[in-house]
Amino acid sequence: MKKYFLIIIISLFFLGCSNNENSNKNPYIPNYSFSVDLNLNLPLYSNLKYVSNPIYYADVGARGIIVMYTGSGYNAFDAACPNQELSSCSTMTINGINAVCSCDKKEYSLFTGQGNMPYPLKQYRVQVVSETLIRIYN
Repeated sequence: MKKYFLIIIISLFFLGCSNNENSNKNPYIPNYSFSVDLNLNLPLYSNLKYVSNPIYYADVGARGIIVMYTGSGYNAFDAACPNQELSSCSTMTINGINAVCSCDKKEYSLFTGQGNMPYPLKQYRVQVVSETLIRIYN
C-alpha cells in the first residue's frame, strides 16, 4: 500500500512539471541566441529604474527588444510583431505601456505581453545582476 501511495505522489510530481523551452514558440519570429547587459546608470537606460518607462534596444532579437520595469521585475519582449511575417513594417513602436504593431496597429501590453491576437509578444529572460545592471538573454 505504501509503495502505491509513493508511486502516485512521485508521478504527480513529474506530471506537474513543465518544460519552458516550448512555451515561447512563434512561427513568425525566429529564435535568436543573445545576451546583452544594460547599465541603468547610463542616461540611455536610466528610465528603467522607474515603473512603466519602457525603452527600445536595437540590434538583438528579430527586430530589437523592448524592456520595461514593472515594479516587481523587468519584462523584455522582442520588438517584432508576433502575428506578422518579418517585413519592413513588423517592428513595433512604444505607446505608453503598450507596444503597437506598425503593420496592423494591434496593441500588446508590456506588463503581460498579451494582445487580442493568437500569439503574445515573444518574451526573453531578464536577470538582475546588480542594482544598476540587468542582463537580457535568450
